[in-house]
Amino acid sequence: MKNWSVDETELKKNPEQYTAWRLEQLIKFGLDGEKIDKAQLKKYWSTIDIDPAKRRFLQLLLNEN
Repeated sequence: MKNWSVDETELKKNPEQYTAWRLEQLIKFGLDGEKIDKAQLKKYWSTIDIDPAKRRFLQLLLNEN
């Protein structure tokens, strides 16, 4: 995943914020062959800003197990 509009080196200085931002980016713009870590997704679930339809779908997947 490449993002030209954000200085990732600056964002990486705050690991919590970077992880939440990265999860949002992966969900919003595609995985490009990567997998989302389920534990991280659960941890940052309340802080990530994603589309309500995608949120409902992911919630179904998370509750499946």
